[in-house]
Amino acid sequence: QVQVAESGGGLVQAGGSLKLSCAASGRTFSNYVMAWFRQAPGKEREFVADISRSGLNTYYADSVKGRFTIARDSAKNTVYLQMNSLKPEDTAVYLCSVDTRRNYSPGRLEYDYWGQGTQVTVSS
Repeated sequence: QVQVAESGGGLVQAGGSLKLSCAASGRTFSNYVMAWFRQAPGKEREFVADISRSGLNTYYADSVKGRFTIARDSAKNTVYLQMNSLKPEDTAVYLCSVDTRRNYSPGRLEYDYWGQGTQVTVSS
């Protein structure tokens, strides 16, 4: 069982920045493929970004490409999502996910473990 916990959400004005963190438990963090998703009220969950075990491979949804950056720090068992140039349409609950079994596949939607999410609200 892997525990996943997000943090760093909040309220920010359009054009601003936020950095989300996701801490995952376990001794084999370096073997985890990880991703960020988001879900806005009344909408389906949406893929945002993912990162391979090594951190060398990343993939982004078109809607965030060039504005968001995903990165990982294995020494801290943490994945980050740096969000710049935020827009009101980025408002959502952001969820971190972990896969302990499958190889990295860009944009994959199936993951083993999920956090509870952190709220990001962007005001216009």
